[in-house]
Amino acid sequence: MDRLEYFRNLLQKMPDNPMVHYSLAMEYYKIGDCKNTIEHLIKYLSLKEDEGAAYRMLAKCYEEIGEYEKAISTLEEGIQKALKHNHPTMAEEFKNWVEHLRYLQSF
Repeated sequence: MDRLEYFRNLLQKMPDNPMVHYSLAMEYYKIGDCKNTIEHLIKYLSLKEDEGAAYRMLAKCYEEIGEYEKAISTLEEGIQKALKHNHPTMAEEFKNWVEHLRYLQSF
């Protein structure tokens, strides 16, 4: 059984387990499936407060599908969480990324 199948089966048993949703998102992200990555990250973030890493993956998916506004708002939320959890380097990375996305939107 591959990891994706394993976590899909686990989700049937534990549909509200945030780590199952995060794990599924990671597996979908690895195969380039942004639609399912986004779905499971949104569910994960509704169930658990994240320190920032989930926001990075979510913003990357939004960027990849051309949803720049959603990527920016995701990164802005990620900045707040990263600062709250004492991850200033991550917050700075996200701020720079937001600037880059806003630059791309100007064209």
